[in-house]
Amino acid sequence: MAGDGGEETSEVERWLVIDGRRWRRTDPSLPEDVVAALTSHLGRARSAVRTARRPGADPDALAAARARVDLAKHGLGERGPYWWDRPEDERREAALSALAELEALTDG
Repeated sequence: MAGDGGEETSEVERWLVIDGRRWRRTDPSLPEDVVAALTSHLGRARSAVRTARRPGADPDALAAARARVDLAKHGLGERGPYWWDRPEDERREAALSALAELEALTDG
């Protein structure tokens, strides 16, 4: 059963398979604007990881970029506890918290 007492989610709703590898899908209960903002942060963080992996780059910058990727993926429900095992309000709060933290990192 889904963690929010709703209907059971299917494997197709939970996982995306690319080249034989399973990837957890984004939590479908999250508001579109929150998903868009988290996805934007994820893209920028991934770009920062690529930049920080270049020769001579600052290792602290790489660690910070990877932490931002992790935070965005947790907010989207793609890492951490399975979203389908958690109540919807808890998942939404986690996404909003991750977004607020990413926004603070961006503004800081």
